[in-house]
Amino acid sequence: MQLWVLVTITAAAVQTVRFSLQKQLRSTGLSTGGATFSRFLFAAPLAAIAAATLIVQSGQGMPVLDAKFWAFAMAGGLGQIIATLCTVALFSERSFAVGIAFTKTETVQVALFSGIVLGDEISTAGYIAILIGLAGVLLLSRPPRRADGGKVTIFNRATLLGLLAGGFFGASAIGYRGATLEIARDDVMLRAALALACVTTFQSLVMIAWLRWREPGEVSRVIGAWRATALVGLTGVLGSFGWFVAFTLENAAFVRSVGQIELLFSFLSSTFIFREKSRPAEIVGMALLVASILMIIRIA
Repeated sequence: MQLWVLVTITAAAVQTVRFSLQKQLRSTGLSTGGATFSRFLFAAPLAAIAAATLIVQSGQGMPVLDAKFWAFAMAGGLGQIIATLCTVALFSERSFAVGIAFTKTETVQVALFSGIVLGDEISTAGYIAILIGLAGVLLLSRPPRRADGGKVTIFNRATLLGLLAGGFFGASAIGYRGATLEIARDDVMLRAALALACVTTFQSLVMIAWLRWREPGEVSRVIGAWRATALVGLTGVLGSFGWFVAFTLENAAFVRSVGQIELLFSFLSSTFIFREKSRPAEIVGMALLVASILMIIRIA
């Protein structure tokens, strides 16, 4: 199996853990902005240490980071901040599952725009595989009927948040791949770590400025809850490093499509660990998602 596939699957597994931890932060009294900020605050110094270590070991000094690199890095960083804010906001929505389903349209959005922005080419078979995966994800994410017997509405605030999250996650993926490609080094790990360090530092500074303006005292609350937020940062930087390595090696649309395996992890956990019954639509969705991932691995 190709390296980018293994790295992507690992990153998706770690991201699943990080989202679970981040959801629990809301019970600590942190706001949506605070829970989002925790994602970057402790990740930045860890990424910087990793990048510095790899640069020293290379013996070639610090690579030149030009304006194009910073444009990609900052666009990706801002996109991820907005997408994370939308996702965390979804946790408080009654139609959470519907919203999360719409975040998965990210893969199609990445496929459409990566060719325009980065010149990445995707074959017809590649687009078919991505659409099959999207169909599977939507079936897996389809919410059950409400307990009160009412219908689950598709078009609501959660839908909008989901679409925005998917779009901005897609923008961040394109930005991150563009940034790693602008670093003139052959070492994949160094390029990924350096881009990640620059992005997370930028994100931390942006979030500090935003929270001090909009939510005075929230930065202190995040730091005060360091036992919980530090773990979010650790899982966040590990997962992000995996994504950055994968983006350095392969087309962002394929990486994010294979990354949807995180939904499969959640489905298998609910079925085999928590003994929850699977609906026919979920079984079909899982089969479609697996077929999509196998097709992409074969094509890439």
